[in-house]
Amino acid sequence: MRACVLEREGEALRLRERPGLAPAAGELHLAVLACAVCRTDLHLIDGELAGTTLPRVPGHEIVGRVLALGAGVKGWQVGDRAGVPWLAWTCGECEPCRRGEENLCTRAKFTGQHVDGGFATEAIADARFAVPLPEHYSDEQAAPLLCAGLIGWRALKAAGPAPRLGLYGFGAAAHLVAQLAHARAQECFAFVRPGDAAAADFARSLGAVWAGGSDERPPQSLDAAIIFAPVGALVPQALRAVRPGGTVICAGIHMSDIPAFPYQILWGERVLRSVANLTRRDAREFFEVAARTRLHVSTVRYALADANQAVSDLRAGRISGTAVLDCLG
Repeated sequence: MRACVLEREGEALRLRERPGLAPAAGELHLAVLACAVCRTDLHLIDGELAGTTLPRVPGHEIVGRVLALGAGVKGWQVGDRAGVPWLAWTCGECEPCRRGEENLCTRAKFTGQHVDGGFATEAIADARFAVPLPEHYSDEQAAPLLCAGLIGWRALKAAGPAPRLGLYGFGAAAHLVAQLAHARAQECFAFVRPGDAAAADFARSLGAVWAGGSDERPPQSLDAAIIFAPVGALVPQALRAVRPGGTVICAGIHMSDIPAFPYQILWGERVLRSVANLTRRDAREFFEVAARTRLHVSTVRYALADANQAVSDLRAGRISGTAVLDCLG
């Protein structure tokens, strides 16, 4: 097999030849068909995620074809198409797990951080955490749904009904959330990099009723706002944009420091919260909705050997939608 490996934090990925894989009990052995590149991969490569073990194959938006089943696997057959998301394993025993909050498991393992991910031609996944995918999405289209879609869905649930919803950072997750919000008759206000007219046009094409720079105030107060960009300075901006009683959700796994801000913009029972990781229930709910909604998934395809270019383009903001590695090419 071939794999793009992070050997040292802050360095480029190395394309390596590795021995083929074999599943242990409870695992799926997958031929990787496609794997999306997420901003979390940038944080991992840059050494911003504590607990990452190296060397490591990144990639946690994996679409694969089942090659073999480990002992005891039920519900999957050889030839099935499976999705592998960020959440790779939970203990089922800690207090969060017992509360049904497996996304907060104290011993959780994450795909591409603690176990090898999908920037490769083969992967291994715990069968209990893999998910079936709606057939009408191609491999390339389905890959971004496994993180951008799932985290977007969890953040959208945290925002509540929110008739007027703001989205800060209009990338992989926001372009899917905008469509989900539109389908639920929510008005979507998109905040893009100042001066990025193409991103504003893209947001409007997906149903946003307004699109402007992240340094602008929306024409109306928002009921909720979701921040996908890893920029702490957007938190005060979003708090100023939401009405009293409104909610601001920080949806990224990593964010730069939040600057000091006056209490007045939090006062009025505004809520500031984060979302962390995802649960298998999120996946079931989201893919039921995705099967009905037929989301437009904007992607840019790269060969596996060009993973570093995909990472670079994402970092520089040159991608509209999601970079996806074609792991067969």
